[in-house]
Order: sequence, then C-alpha cells, then structure tokens
Amino acid sequence: MEISSFDKLLQKFKYPLSKVSRSWLMLFGAMLLLVFFGLIALVQQIIHGHIVTGMRDHVVWGLFIINFIFFLGIGYSGAILGSVFHLTRIRWSKPLHHFTELFAVTGLIVGPIFIFLCIGRLDRIFYIFQYARIQSPITWDVIAIMTNLIFIATYLYIAHIRDFAKLRDSKVLDIPNWKRKFIKALSLGYSGKPEQIKILNQSQNILAVTILFTAILADSLLAWLFGMSLRPGWHSTLFAPEFILVALYSGVAMLILMMWIYRQQYSLNEVVTDQHFYVMGFALLILCFGFAYFTLSEYITEWYNVSETHGRWIEKFLDFHEYGLMSLLTIAFGILIPIVVLVVPKFRTPGSITVVAILVLIGLYLKRYLIIVPTLETPFVPIQDLRPEYVHYHATWVEWALTGAGFGLFVLIIMILNLFAPAIPVADLEHDDEIIVPKPFYETLK
Repeated sequence: MEISSFDKLLQKFKYPLSKVSRSWLMLFGAMLLLVFFGLIALVQQIIHGHIVTGMRDHVVWGLFIINFIFFLGIGYSGAILGSVFHLTRIRWSKPLHHFTELFAVTGLIVGPIFIFLCIGRLDRIFYIFQYARIQSPITWDVIAIMTNLIFIATYLYIAHIRDFAKLRDSKVLDIPNWKRKFIKALSLGYSGKPEQIKILNQSQNILAVTILFTAILADSLLAWLFGMSLRPGWHSTLFAPEFILVALYSGVAMLILMMWIYRQQYSLNEVVTDQHFYVMGFALLILCFGFAYFTLSEYITEWYNVSETHGRWIEKFLDFHEYGLMSLLTIAFGILIPIVVLVVPKFRTPGSITVVAILVLIGLYLKRYLIIVPTLETPFVPIQDLRPEYVHYHATWVEWALTGAGFGLFVLIIMILNLFAPAIPVADLEHDDEIIVPKPFYETLK
C-alpha cells in the first residue's frame, strides 16, 4: 500500500512521538544536569542569601535581571511573530508557526523565574500579589506577563488541536496507548466539521490580535521599568521602541536557529526550505540596520550632551579594562558580522545564516548586560572609601549555575512539548499539494 505524502511527513516525527531516541535521552539528561546544578546553587542562595552572588548595595541587579529581560524578549517576539504570520495569512510561513508559539510560551515561563531569584526572601514572593501597588511599574509588569502567558498558552493549545486530531487518528505512528488517550482528550473531539473549523479560526483570529497588542504593550512596560528612572543610559523616551526592536531581532534569530535544528533533526528540507532561510535572513538584516540605528542614536546623544555622570558612564564602554571589549563584541556580533554575511551573496547560505543568528543571540545577550550593569555601577553621587566589590559587579558561580539552569529548562520544556505534538503544523500542511515556499525576492539582491 502506497503511503501518502502526508503520512510520510508524519513519519518523520516518529521520534519522539512514538518513542524517544538515544540522542534525545542524552540531550534530555544533559539539560536535567544543568537544572540540577542550578538547584544546588539555588539552595546555596536560600541558605546564605544574596551574599553568594555578585549583587551588592549599589549593583542590585545582575545576571538574573539580564536573563529576565532576555527570555521575556524571546517570548514577546515569538508572540508578535506568530500573530503577524497568522493575521497576514502568509502561506509559506505555515511550517514556522509552531516554532514561534513554542519559544513564545517557553520564554514567558522561564523569564519570570529569574525575577523571583532577585528576591532576597523567597518566602515573601506572595507579597508581590498580596500587597501590590498599582502605581508601581513592577506591578504593571507582573500583570502584563501573566496576561500574555495565559493568552499565548491558550493560542498554542488551540493551534495544536488539529494536529492532536491527526495524531489521534493516525495509523502510521505506533503511539503508546497512554499518550494516545491523552492526545485524544486534548483533541476535544475535533473532526474537521465546518462549524468546528469556524470556531477554531475565529478563536485564533481574536487571540492573535489580542496577543499582538498585549505583547507590544508588555515589552514596553518592561522598558519603562528602567526608563522611569533618572539613571544614565536608562532615562530615555526611545527605550521602549528599542526594547521592542531588540526583542524582535532576537526572536527572528531564535526562529532561524530552531528552523535549522528541526530541519536537520527531522530531515525537513522539503518543508523548511533554503528560501525560508533567505527570507528570514532578510528580516534579520532589516532588524540589524534598525538595531544599528538605535545603538548609534543612544550613544551619540548621551556623549554629545555629556554631564559628569554620563561622561563616567560613556567611558566604561570605551575602556577595555571595563566594558570596552564587551561593547566591541556586541557591535561585531549584532551589527558588523550580520551585515557582511547577509549582504554578500557568496556568504549567504542556510548554514551561515544560522551561524549569524547564533552570534546575534550572543550579541543581544551582551547588549542586555551593557544596559544593566554599567548603569548601576555609575551612581549620581561619587562614592568614596568603599570596597570595590560593592561598586563593581562580578557574577559568581551561583549566578552562572542558575543561568545555565534557565537555558536548560528552556530546552527541556520544548523537548517535553514535542513529545505530544509535532514541531510543525502537519494538519495545516495536509491539503497543500506542494509546500509553498517564499518567492525569491531576496535572491534579487545577488
């Protein structure tokens, strides 16, 4: 009996839908070790307090808040990209929908954990809700994060209902009985009736519009947490637009990385084509120019209208004994290398675009570091006769261990979700006679 093209596509996800492979178990175990090591560090922090971290009276935030901003940026950008893909009805973007939804939900789960780690007394976490002040930007952010997570998780589930129904009825995959029963419950009896299709489409449309606006607003609220202060480098009206652009920049880079990983792991060359990489690389290039513009605008205005405090802040980015090297790497990874690789045709391949995406993620992580630490190390009032470690921040093994645990948890959540649904929307691709690929407008740049 000849197997249909749809069944062939579904069979590519035999691992881990039917059973897990050895490589899957090895990666899962490695991520569990990262999380376990982070738990050991967390116990040390709970027992001894923040003295085991590099955070002190002046630099009150460190890697934890940087990770918080980074993962929330990933989450919000995934929400925005997924909403735009759905609302614009771009047919070639169908294989990419679940990627954006996955890292949107995962980013919004992992990110808030790090803000809790900034609390010296974890037993007082509930005070955030019990004694919340609506005038506080932090309260705004808590409300925005919870609202977005609920909306995006609901959208992720609704977007997978068709896939759950296909897996429930699939005969080509030997799915374990317990998992098939669970998937059957998740499918909510969906059978493709017109009224069911209408309800799902309307629900997705409403959620996509809602998520698009709330994600932009929530990322702006995150920026206003810093912009509302008078500290050098933070007090700027451009902070919210810059946060949104940097989030989108990191989100497109994360999407490219996930495209490459899943394409290699599941042999999805016919679904996630080279042309998908070219188009997303073009989007990465546009955002790169935007990031370069905001970076230039930020530094040149701070430098031109310099006060004593702002002058000391700017000097930190130029001094290679402080943050000069990190600033140079941020510009190289986030601006120079992407422009060279993505503009020059002979450098532009799926592999090179993926490498650029990884460098962009590293560069934007460093950018978040430069946003937080140098500013906190530059007080308005000069400090005298104070121990250097109270002014200069150096992350400890506890902070690095918890950071590694955060990235490990990010991967673990995605791996667990992939146990119950394929990484691409197979139900949406079933009735396409051929996979729609982007038009080669990017090739005209050659």
